[in-house]
Amino acid sequence: MIQIEQLAKSFAAAPAPRQGFALKDWSFKRRAMPPVQAVRDVSFTAPNGHITGLLGPNGAGKTTTLRMLAGLITPDAGRMTVDGIDVVAQPQAAVATMGVLSDARGLYPRLSARENIVYFGLLQGMSRDAAQTRAETLAQMLDMKPLLERRTEGFSQGERMKTALARALVHDPAHIVLDEPSNGLDVLATRALRESLRFLRTPAGGSKCIVFSTHIMQEVQRLCDSVVVVSHGRTVASGTVAELLERTGESDFEEAFVKLAFPDTLRDRAGLRDANPALSPTERGQV
Repeated sequence: MIQIEQLAKSFAAAPAPRQGFALKDWSFKRRAMPPVQAVRDVSFTAPNGHITGLLGPNGAGKTTTLRMLAGLITPDAGRMTVDGIDVVAQPQAAVATMGVLSDARGLYPRLSARENIVYFGLLQGMSRDAAQTRAETLAQMLDMKPLLERRTEGFSQGERMKTALARALVHDPAHIVLDEPSNGLDVLATRALRESLRFLRTPAGGSKCIVFSTHIMQEVQRLCDSVVVVSHGRTVASGTVAELLERTGESDFEEAFVKLAFPDTLRDRAGLRDANPALSPTERGQV
């Protein structure tokens, strides 16, 4: 189980040039900018044998949250535990239980797919024979056996995703963390990814705890057991798709998401419509 409680993280903003100075003077004449609050208050629980979707618009704080969970960034506040292991206090022990697929696939282009997978198995403390056997098993599961002996340089997005996912799973982790895994994938590659994650959630696949971020509604509806809606760095709602539809009174999940993630925008639009009774029906709909 993965548990995240009241996570927060800010970053120093790049200083802006003072007005009236030319571009060449930027490095000398700068004014301080307030920090960027990437994550303000994110909390959720992801159990084993369960796919938890982190859903939010671009810039909502999803990637920063997952990078903190993976031990790449230290949070300013909050707590993260993986099977009871505190990620900040015991990062190596916590990360050892996770397989992480970041938004940057980061493959070694001069190595074959097999070599990429086996190398990461060795980094995880596996013997070479065990890593080779595991690479074969994953290639079968992810339908990538024809790719194993090819250098990853020149791989398509789908081929890169499969190789990176196999690399993340090589040590058979109990927890799988994926940052927008379907970005850039075609329909067939997306379907293959979806089926792989469904299998890994089952007892036959190890009853994995799977957390992935996305901004794609259809992906959440077809795959997730539960959804955590994040907006402006905060958790604003969580539950199953059916529960979120019932909560918002909507039958369309996209409409439900907009209500949950952008309530201020909807109130502003409603106020503008009420303040302009002369608007035509078409104009009122656009507002």
